[in-house]
Amino acid sequence: MIGLIQRVSKASVEVDENQISEIDKGILLLLGVEKDDTAEQVEKMAQKICQYRIFSDDDGKMNLNIQQVGGSVLVVSQFTLVADTKKGNRPGFSRGASPEHGEKIYQDVIAAIEGKGVTVKTGQFGADMQVSLVNDGPVTFQFQF
Repeated sequence: MIGLIQRVSKASVEVDENQISEIDKGILLLLGVEKDDTAEQVEKMAQKICQYRIFSDDDGKMNLNIQQVGGSVLVVSQFTLVADTKKGNRPGFSRGASPEHGEKIYQDVIAAIEGKGVTVKTGQFGADMQVSLVNDGPVTFQFQF
């Protein structure tokens, strides 16, 4: 499982020119699910997202997490994160989860973050989405479990 997080001042998702989701201050999580991902990795990802200190305190230091600032998380599935790009000029997706497993893990990550008391908004699994964001900082981190 690969998660790319971006600290945002706002982010939104459109499908077929209709906005389906938006957040203000928070985290945009682009989530790539691999075929062997498990419930243990889901919990690790949710824990990391909720406790990672990427928001500034009164001194301008990144000491606060999403819960401490009252922010939201926008979770967007992005299978291209798990692509093998080491050789050739075309990405390989053999590590990627099947659509059924990918959607289950995606939904489990959403539920796990919500279970920690954080507001979660979502993209639409498997859809062609247009994601807009204002990356605050910019601040971007990658997690791999």
